[in-house]
Amino acid sequence: MTDAVQLRYARFAEQEAPGRSELYAEWAHSVAVDAGLAAILARIPENRRQPPLVFAVTRMLGSGLVGPEAWRDFVIAHADAVVAECTARRLQTNEPLRLAPLLPVLTEIQGPIALLEVGASAGLCLYPDRYSYRVVDAQGDLRVALDPEDGPSTVVLQSTVDGALPALAMPDIVWRAGIDLAPLDAREDLDRRWLQGLVWPGEQGRAERVDAALDIAAADPPLLFAGDAAARIDALAADAPRDATLVITTPGVLVHIPRDARTELIARIRALEARWITIDPPGLLDVWEPAVDAAEWSGFVVALDGRVRAAADPLGRWWEWRAGGGASAT
Repeated sequence: MTDAVQLRYARFAEQEAPGRSELYAEWAHSVAVDAGLAAILARIPENRRQPPLVFAVTRMLGSGLVGPEAWRDFVIAHADAVVAECTARRLQTNEPLRLAPLLPVLTEIQGPIALLEVGASAGLCLYPDRYSYRVVDAQGDLRVALDPEDGPSTVVLQSTVDGALPALAMPDIVWRAGIDLAPLDAREDLDRRWLQGLVWPGEQGRAERVDAALDIAAADPPLLFAGDAAARIDALAADAPRDATLVITTPGVLVHIPRDARTELIARIRALEARWITIDPPGLLDVWEPAVDAAEWSGFVVALDGRVRAAADPLGRWWEWRAGGGASAT
């Protein structure tokens, strides 16, 4: 068991962290070469001992962004708490930048909109109307700037888009709600520290973006419900205001749901009087219209009711409109 943990962390240190977070590479290497440290992590269930999850837990518990020796000492001193928190938690990437490639799809939908997100975490992707958007080309030159009605937001979502651009407009959101197996509260210090800890050290601008989005969510909390989405989606949809268009989003969550449960959830969503926006790996679903060749597709698929609208980076850093009808905004 300990050997398997050491190998897993060695692989992370050598293949996954370099170029993204040198500190995480150092922490992972310290596990790879220390059987005693690995033995502590081996007490965590296998599906809860991923390096990013373990590292985020230690930061939430107060390790700080310290060197590998100090981090090792912290884990040893707080072993029981680290094991307990890792066992109870799961990775919850709540990246508001994912809204950048979703904005043109929201623009297509007649408002006002009642927004319901599956896998909402702290609900940071429930505020597309509260963030500012900047679309730049590959050289970094500004193509589009879009702000909320009351002026520029503290959260600025910048994405790179070459080629044609569709219409972009701020959506009119009148109701926002989310469901998650373990929803987080942006007003709670521990939950905030957990989300902040999920941002890898060295990810430029992401920590500031998440912090600012947490402040927006804390000031006007969304309705967040705990539970299985397939079991509760009908009841939650029924709570949405009748004079608004219900839009259900599943940004990046379906890949984490087992196949049978995922199929059931999608069927329930498509049976509702609602629009469905998703962003997923191209080979994950078989609902794409037109069909997508996963081997030839770059990035993830952004779709509206299964109809392909764009290709996009999984976290929204770039997107490419593929629905036709776009007009260049340069």
